[in-house]
Amino acid sequence: MKHIPPLPTYPESLWIQALEVLPSFSKLQHNIEADVVVVGGGISGITTAYMLTQAGFKVVLLEAGKLLHGTTGHTTAKLTAQHHLIYDELIKQDGKEKAALYYKANQDARKLMESLIEKHAIDCGLQAQDAYVFTNSDEYVQKLQNEISAYETLGITGAYLDQIPLDVPAKAAVRMNGQAQFHPLQYMTALVKVIGESGCQLYEQSTAVDIQEGPHPKVVTADGYSVTCKHVVICSHFPFYDGLGLFFARMHAERSYVLGIKTDMTYPGGMYISAEEPSRSIRSAASSDGTPLLIIGGQNHKTGQGICTINHYEALQGYASQYFNATDIKYRWSAQDLVTGDKLPYIGRITASSPNIYIATGFKKWGMTSSTAAATLISDLIQEKSNEYEELFAPSRSLSLKVVKNLVVDNLDVAKHLIGGKLEMVRRNPEDLAPDEGAAVTVHGKRAGAYRDKEGKLYIVDTTCTHMGCEVEWNDGERTWDCPCHGSRFSITGEVMEGPAEKPLKPVSIE
Repeated sequence: MKHIPPLPTYPESLWIQALEVLPSFSKLQHNIEADVVVVGGGISGITTAYMLTQAGFKVVLLEAGKLLHGTTGHTTAKLTAQHHLIYDELIKQDGKEKAALYYKANQDARKLMESLIEKHAIDCGLQAQDAYVFTNSDEYVQKLQNEISAYETLGITGAYLDQIPLDVPAKAAVRMNGQAQFHPLQYMTALVKVIGESGCQLYEQSTAVDIQEGPHPKVVTADGYSVTCKHVVICSHFPFYDGLGLFFARMHAERSYVLGIKTDMTYPGGMYISAEEPSRSIRSAASSDGTPLLIIGGQNHKTGQGICTINHYEALQGYASQYFNATDIKYRWSAQDLVTGDKLPYIGRITASSPNIYIATGFKKWGMTSSTAAATLISDLIQEKSNEYEELFAPSRSLSLKVVKNLVVDNLDVAKHLIGGKLEMVRRNPEDLAPDEGAAVTVHGKRAGAYRDKEGKLYIVDTTCTHMGCEVEWNDGERTWDCPCHGSRFSITGEVMEGPAEKPLKPVSIE
């Protein structure tokens, strides 16, 4: 029987763990002014701050938690314009011209990142790699053939293959030549240093909760301090400020899972992702001591919905053992991504009536190049420069009837979970929980969420999401409370970990 190495007890990202020292910044504790406020300390926010400081703007960057610990620290870090099977779909949905622009935007972003790595001599493990979408399903062979036809139509350099270098079942594949992979936090840490030296003021543990609009908007933090500016850029993954854009109804949140494994097999190179579900993503990497690793990802599902989340890790665990002879599983972590109705990100002015407030969101698991494209576009808009991608990514763009129908389905799903959560019969009590177990329980006749840690201490919270009132569900793989409606996530003590919720879950007393 094949040996299956155990999963790590707690989630930990390879990228975060591999950094010896992450930058640390103080909390905003006074009112200040700037030309631009950037909200969000991930790749989109930091790259936007970089572009604007290089252009001579006085920039303040606010991060709700710790810099680089959000989605950027939990990516698979592929620098590629091959965003699954998207180009045939984009041609049919939006036409050849817009599909070509999407490809160019992401190719330009990758090349810009590579140029910044060279310019600043950033040691971040940048490696040229071809990118592959593969399938072992007869149903998807035709879709891959359609995709390579789209490549040919758009002038994308690649090939259709009936086998791949990787020893996994595959009946066909589409390759995009000349893409890349890297260590995202080594790259971002270097940019943080550059923007700090260029005069950008960075603040951590400074949660932006509101914007007072006007010619000189004010960004207000949870502690009541404000930054007065000329422009606000929202790069907080899910926009903390909606501005009547109704983004909670125009996107849904998905989670996916990742393992970092050791193997005694020789890796042939390349970055891979399966066309069909359950998704499988594969690339090489290295641990902090230089040990070669493989990153195995996949198991997508809507946040707060589906099977027990630890089962997703176990599915990847079995796959890693079966096809890659995993000798050790060093890391496990998960990521949250936002998917728009038409699968194109929202980048630009939040609404036509708020011309000095900008957003970058909805990257659909392809945030490395999309974030950099966003930073370039928003920087150009602030500098009043023309940018060929403005219309393509505009948050206020019109949507096709098909896309609108998909959004209606998504929002019916939200309604189903909103109502279903209220009607659920919860039969467990807090005293029923074993150490390191969480579940919905009944306290004083009402639904609550309880987690008992390994030492036996109970943490009990109100399970009503503070965004729009859905009932959160226990995530046993991450030990969090996740909302099935709009993707908000909370810690065992109720603190907000992911938006759109801004307020914590209320504590509940059993006395």
